[in-house]
Amino acid sequence: MTAEALIAFRGVGKTFTVGDRVVEAVRSIDLDVRRGEFVTLVGPSGCGKSTLLNMTAGLFAPSSGTVQYDGGPVTGVNLRTGYMTQSDHLLPWRTVAANIQVPLEIHGRPRGEMRDRVAALMELVGLAGFEKSYPSQLSGGMRKRAALARLLAYDPETLLLDEPFAALDAQLRLNMQIELLRLSRQLNKTVLFVTHDLDEAAALCDRCVVFSGRPGTIRAVLDSPLPRDRDLLRLRHDGRYVALAAELWDMITPMLTQTRGESS
Repeated sequence: MTAEALIAFRGVGKTFTVGDRVVEAVRSIDLDVRRGEFVTLVGPSGCGKSTLLNMTAGLFAPSSGTVQYDGGPVTGVNLRTGYMTQSDHLLPWRTVAANIQVPLEIHGRPRGEMRDRVAALMELVGLAGFEKSYPSQLSGGMRKRAALARLLAYDPETLLLDEPFAALDAQLRLNMQIELLRLSRQLNKTVLFVTHDLDEAAALCDRCVVFSGRPGTIRAVLDSPLPRDRDLLRLRHDGRYVALAAELWDMITPMLTQTRGESS
């Protein structure tokens, strides 16, 4: 594990028993994720990208190898991470403010501290004024902002994001990408971000990890040529972004064709 690495996978493999079958999700994963780095994970469906997030969160252990966090093995639920999936999982009977407050309640924070923290987060994600609204009264983008604020409520140092914007239309997705990148830089968060959208992967990453088909192995790790303070609204005019996205497409397309042939 390098001095800069916050998360380290060493020879990691994971198998699952499904009925009477043993399914190998990932094999021989070696990867360092540096503190404050935004890493995107791409590859065919079922190649084990989400498995890496789950092992980082301590939701289950590797079958072989080790997962280390900040120099020590992950042996249980990793409370220094926060997890966000495609679904926002907002509680429909709670207001926006009360939804964001849930992690703080679980941690037993004082009422005054919770109130101040929720107000600051709502301002941070652009939801000030919607404290008393219910999830059913929000747009899709606003619901995602609320879910992101709830994720940030107890201030995890690492954000584990599993296709969080997949259900949004193109404009909302871009808005959320801008917000996420801004917040991750402003708050110095380490991010592991799973996506099937290769343009999204290229736009957001400091590095992009490309997986093979199952069992997932790391085929390549690509460094982004873009500056950390990039303007996502202007990327389509940046030749460096275009070249990175094209390289990802060239790597992934043959694997998708192979996967389709195996399933036919």
